[in-house]
Amino acid sequence: MAIRYSSIYHFVAHDRAKVNKIAVAMSKNKRNSKAVSTEKSNGKRRARLFRRVRGYFFAGILVTMPLAITFAVARWFILFVDSQIVPIIPSAWNPDTYLKEVVGFEIGLPGLGVVILLITITLIGTLAAGFVGRYIVNLGENILARMPVIRSVYSSIKQILETVLQQKSQAFRQAVLVEYPRRGIWAVGFITGETEGEVQNLTNEEVINIFLPTTPNPTSGFLLFVPREDLVILSMSVEEAVKMVISGGIVTPPDRRPINDQKAPVVSSRTYENLDLDREKNGGTRLLKDKK
Repeated sequence: MAIRYSSIYHFVAHDRAKVNKIAVAMSKNKRNSKAVSTEKSNGKRRARLFRRVRGYFFAGILVTMPLAITFAVARWFILFVDSQIVPIIPSAWNPDTYLKEVVGFEIGLPGLGVVILLITITLIGTLAAGFVGRYIVNLGENILARMPVIRSVYSSIKQILETVLQQKSQAFRQAVLVEYPRRGIWAVGFITGETEGEVQNLTNEEVINIFLPTTPNPTSGFLLFVPREDLVILSMSVEEAVKMVISGGIVTPPDRRPINDQKAPVVSSRTYENLDLDREKNGGTRLLKDKK
């Protein structure tokens, strides 16, 4: 009996040791799983924090970059005009001279040259509107007209400015869609006027002068003579269209047309054989309502 009880005791002790080992292993696994879950949660928390900081950083760029670029351009323009005009102002008429006597040192008023330039241009315009001013301007133009190279440059610049600045001018007053450089590809252009002279007389259809700017520099581009029926008038303003061209399409103005007009396509960006034949037959770039 003693042997039997001893064997039973050793068996129970052995099982208890196994149970303890299993319990210890399970507790270690629990601790490891808790550590892993804690690391995962910390990683997710760090990732969320990084995304939040990155969002704040880009939001700061969106706020500060336009202000910084605008300030830099304005500062460059003011300093450039001041450097060209302020040195030619007589010291007796320069406000910096009197401020130097009061303060004791030269301040250098920023924007003084810009103010003087605006006043001078206004006075010249007032003088040119009178009889004496017109006579002086006509005399100067007659002198420039006798100079071979200068007369071409002066007449071109004057004609462009008169066309753009006159109140009833339609130059750059409307943005349009033009199918360019081939069918199915559309570009944003600007109406600069109605075609006249030899170009219109040689063309069977009524054509319109279209300036097609390049991206991101809209001051360069192409002059196209496009039939009026091939133009698609855009409801966006010229300023919005210029922003779209400069940004390369990143800045896209919203469509402010009625909902029904937004759901009705007007032109096609694909080329189909039947559609091309219809264009050749009937002309124009518009989609027919009975065509799909």
